[in-house]
Amino acid sequence: MFLNPKAQAELLAREGLPPGVADQIDGLWGPLAGRALAERGRLGRTTVLGLCGPQGSGKSTGALVLRALLREAGASAAILSLDDLYLGKVERGRLAADVHPLFATRGPPGTHDVDLGLAVLDALAAAGPVRLPRFEKAVDDRAAPADWPLVEAPVDVVIFEGWCVGARPQPAKDLAAPVNALEAKADPDGAWRRAVNDTLAGAYQSLFGRIDTLALLRPPSFAAVLGWRLEQEHKLRARTGGGMGDAEVVRFIQHYERLSRWIDLEMPSRAGVAAELDGARRPLSVRFD
Repeated sequence: MFLNPKAQAELLAREGLPPGVADQIDGLWGPLAGRALAERGRLGRTTVLGLCGPQGSGKSTGALVLRALLREAGASAAILSLDDLYLGKVERGRLAADVHPLFATRGPPGTHDVDLGLAVLDALAAAGPVRLPRFEKAVDDRAAPADWPLVEAPVDVVIFEGWCVGARPQPAKDLAAPVNALEAKADPDGAWRRAVNDTLAGAYQSLFGRIDTLALLRPPSFAAVLGWRLEQEHKLRARTGGGMGDAEVVRFIQHYERLSRWIDLEMPSRAGVAAELDGARRPLSVRFD
């Protein structure tokens, strides 16, 4: 999918997207949008493009660029974020009481409303208005359904983005040893990580099974992910006045570390598209199968 530099700049300005993204369109986002369109034509139905990448890797911006490119090509598109499927505080509180205290923190499999995700994907492939769920990270709770944005369905392409979109469970033997201080102190017997893995092996595979094309944004290291996540939280605090302090972010991201490292190890060989990122989130190389 090709746009000349002037058309790219005009599109990004019209959509309110950062101009620096223009350098990524020809090598990553344009070809990925083209693949989604080709898949839509081949399947003759709404197609789901899965976009996986760790926290702060640029998934949300990339999803917006993809939607803009698809609309520029005359296709309809909607973005569904895995983050917007998080369970609210009350539901996670029940999990914390009934299963393991670490489930109070949003993030890992088990803290999303998988049934809601499946229902939204079904609705986006049918006819009529669809409300897209929204989660307010500044208050760590789900927005009121009346505030969820409306889109008209069916759409040609759903861009389904999230930090563990398309992930598969780890082998049981890999769960034995903790990967960080959080697991060592708060989950010494491995009950939480086994529950997360079991949940990922169950309902989440039905949700991820809806993906037609899986694209992976791969970080240079997990240390880079921590830096990206701190940057995200600083921006959130500046914009809303809410959010976590740096020490809270360091602990928070440890909930994601195990699966992030597993995705980085396991997913590249099977993803249809894999982009290697540098520390500034710029694609160093992109592989299209």
